[in-house]
Amino acid sequence: MRALITAGGRGTRLRPLTFTINKHLVPIANKPMLFYALEKITAAGISDIGIIINDGDTELPAAIGDGSRWGARITYIPQKGGALGLAHAVGSAREFIGDEPFLFYLGDNVVLADLGSLVERFMRDNLSAMLSFARVPDPHRFGVPQFEGEKLVRILEKPQNPPSDYAVTGIYIYNKDIFDAVNGISPSARGELEISDAHTWLLENQKPVGWQEITGWWKDTGKPEDLLECNRLLLELDKSNYRGEGAVVAPGAQLAGSVSLGAASRVGENVVLNGPVAIGDNVIIENAVIGPHVSLGNNVSVDGATISNTIVLDGVAIHTRAEIVDSLIGSNARIVAAQASQHGRHRLLIGDNSLVEL
Repeated sequence: MRALITAGGRGTRLRPLTFTINKHLVPIANKPMLFYALEKITAAGISDIGIIINDGDTELPAAIGDGSRWGARITYIPQKGGALGLAHAVGSAREFIGDEPFLFYLGDNVVLADLGSLVERFMRDNLSAMLSFARVPDPHRFGVPQFEGEKLVRILEKPQNPPSDYAVTGIYIYNKDIFDAVNGISPSARGELEISDAHTWLLENQKPVGWQEITGWWKDTGKPEDLLECNRLLLELDKSNYRGEGAVVAPGAQLAGSVSLGAASRVGENVVLNGPVAIGDNVIIENAVIGPHVSLGNNVSVDGATISNTIVLDGVAIHTRAEIVDSLIGSNARIVAAQASQHGRHRLLIGDNSLVEL
């Protein structure tokens, strides 16, 4: 079995972060999002992996490499013509997949579920497709299964009135019948080939489609609040206390809960770290309260701030006595205190689609 991961698109809901970084490389608990997908897939015993990327993208192949760090072989597949829907992405990989069965994994999804049980069920029941569902409070945001009794009859894409409280998660397993389904559907009203329509095509053409409710939590990290929730959950799962080579914690610093401290990072004596927190390499923290649920990237400096439930990317400087909560802070940003001469006024340099609360 092979695997196919989506890592294209524009990440519009995560702007302005995604103006300068592929959304699949945004770190969660200080690890690029796409790494979690690669770990799950290889843990299921799959090593031949294709990654769908935007045509001309060089950033993601440079960050991921050839897959050897996961014991895998990675092939990069440009989605010619742009992001025209998930079914279009599947069709783009026809040559790579051949006639082999394959696992299709949306790269902006993070799951705790064991993929092995899905693979076993797919192979045992000789299915054309195996879908994974999860109960959610807002199914209208997703593909939603519709049942007649206990029989699955169709999948509806983002329906205004969902017929069930299930969402189709971003993990699917297919045989080659999915390519007939992709060729048999037309673009939706938004101009995309919807994977939900391909699933419905399989059902309507009497192809065997199985489904299973996944255990553990699942997050589609398409929105800022989803990223922060995923960061919180993953930090809470890591109960270890790690200290990298050359990391220094001053005697007066207070550490509680799980704290991961990267190499050559320095924690000053007037610092409180309320775990779980993940701190990268070469980070300097002085006179600050960090956590809970904070990830600080590499080469970050913090002086004076109180920070909680926040993801901070590499190279950021936060030098202010302000309290920062529920935030995403992009690479090399600077957050500084207004000078006394400003008399309460604020000087701003803000990119497109930013959110600032003063």
